[in-house]
Amino acid sequence: MLDLIAALGLALMVEGILFAAFPDGMRKAMYEAAHSPSDRMRIVGIVSAIIGLGIIWLVRQFG
Repeated sequence: MLDLIAALGLALMVEGILFAAFPDGMRKAMYEAAHSPSDRMRIVGIVSAIIGLGIIWLVRQFG
């Protein structure tokens, strides 16, 4: 459970840094994401989840 909380904190930190460093780029990215087809968003979400799971597995196995 502590790992989950730490991961959520890390995700918020990275997102905050991106918004602080590149506000115009993040605004453009959010606009493009909001106007993307649902199928594309679903595929990107699934691929991101699989990559994230793979990273977690690698860290747990070799870290």
